[in-house]
Parts: sequence; structure tokens; C-alpha cells
Amino acid sequence: MKIYINGRVTNEQEAMVSVYDHGFLYGIGLFETFRTYDGQPFLLEKHRARLQAGCEQLGIAYQTEAGQWEQIVQSLLHANELRNAYIRFTVTAGQEALGLPVGSYAEPSVIVYIKSLPPRNEQQDRYGKSLQLLQLPRNTPEGPVRLKSLHFMNNILAKRELQQYPWADGAEGLLVDGQGRIAEGIVNNVFYVKHGRLYTPSLATGILPGITRAFVISLAEAAGVYVEEGLYDWSTIREADEVFITNSIQEIVPITKLFDPTGQQTTMSNGIIGDLTGRLLRLYRQRTIAVI
Repeated sequence: MKIYINGRVTNEQEAMVSVYDHGFLYGIGLFETFRTYDGQPFLLEKHRARLQAGCEQLGIAYQTEAGQWEQIVQSLLHANELRNAYIRFTVTAGQEALGLPVGSYAEPSVIVYIKSLPPRNEQQDRYGKSLQLLQLPRNTPEGPVRLKSLHFMNNILAKRELQQYPWADGAEGLLVDGQGRIAEGIVNNVFYVKHGRLYTPSLATGILPGITRAFVISLAEAAGVYVEEGLYDWSTIREADEVFITNSIQEIVPITKLFDPTGQQTTMSNGIIGDLTGRLLRLYRQRTIAVI
């Protein structure tokens, strides 16, 4: 594939960053992932704004001009002959002396990756996926709000734990915070439905303020659905009528089976997509079609 790095599109094999880049040395950097629909990026400005705000917190001097992200996306789609694609914008701190910095990062590196997306999984839309409760707790954010940073070790360890459960093949993993409250998935946010109302863990649990999470909340509220952000435990999820997860690539994924670390199973919505989940998924798809 061809990727973008510091102002140019090049073959991925030729792209290089310095071994003194503090993204490599200390994990100082941020990224955003989103997808395109027939050549049009979805919620691009929301992703750009979140990354920009994170760079300001980290002292990374990264500024973008109006339309710059759109131009980069279009150049990569054209270079790779794609229309529907996964896009990852990464901004690293850039090259600095070995040791912790004493000031701001003046010359960040910008790398944008792209890859093709698989066809939509119609079976998953109808029958959903499984969600596995993990024993590994979600680490607390390094700062006041969790950033989508290059420091991903907690997520990687969670993925390794998920692979240890033989019954959880193809499942998503669910993390709780240090107090045992439901937090988020390894790469997604979680919602549940009870008596027609929609619930999702509060940002107070230290979760990432997901772009798709916020979009789904706005969709639900616009459709007249009551939405609550709060503190919930595993038993609350198990007693829910419906459960689903969200992220920018997978959109809305219904959850029809829950597993705890002992392998105990709970079946949701009789094993098929729930009514409100289906309604929100249709609304989401309508909005993505509208951007094309």
C-alpha cells in the first residue's frame, strides 16, 4: 500500500521515522481511525478536532489547515485505487534528544495509513457477536481525559487475555475499571438497553470519549430515546434487554451473547439483534449514505 508521511505519499516499505522519535521512545503521539464511504470520510472534523486537542495537551505543535485532512485522504484513496477504506492518522512527537523533554515538540511526524475494508457482514448485523468479560482492569488515563495515544499496552494485554478463552473465538473483550465498573471494549465503547432506554458507561470510568459513541448518543436522543451515562456493573449488563458496541470502523455491532471469565453464558435478545439496536443501526447507515 501507499501511505502518507510528512507531506508526501510513498510506498509503505520506503516510509521511515527516526529511532529518536519520542513516539517510538516514549509513546508520545496520538492517532485517529475512521473510514470512508464511497470516497467520503465520515465524521472527519470530529476526529481532527479530538486529535488537535490531544496534541495541545501533550505539547505537540501540530496544526492543520482547512481541508488538509480531506486532501490527504483523497490522495491516498486515489494512490491505492480505493473508495471504501480504513484510514489511520498518526501524529508522533517527532525527533528529540534521548531523555524526557523540557519543552514542547516543535516538529512532529505525521503518518497516515490506509487499507481496504472487508465487505459488510450481513450475518453479524442480524445475529451479532459475543462479548467476553475480562479480568484485566482498564488502566486509568495518564491525564484528566483518556487520549487515543500510541501507548496501547493495556489494550494489547487485554487482547492476549481474550485469546485464552476457548469459547470466545471471534468475541470482543470488555474491560472494567479499578472499581469493577463496566468501562469499555478493547477497541470500542459499549451500550446496553433496558425497557427502551439506552445506557452507556460514563467518562468518569476513564474510557475514551469515542467519536462514534457521541454520534450514537446524538442519534438516539434525536430519535426520542432516553440516554443515560452512568456507573454500571457486570450484573447490570447481564440483565439488559440488548447490548451493542461501537467504533468508527465497525459502526454499531449487536451483542447477542455474553461470557464471564468462567465461561458462563448469557444470551441476549433471543440470540438476534434487538429492536432498538436495529433501529439505531438503520439510522446510522442512513447518515453514512447521506455523506456520499
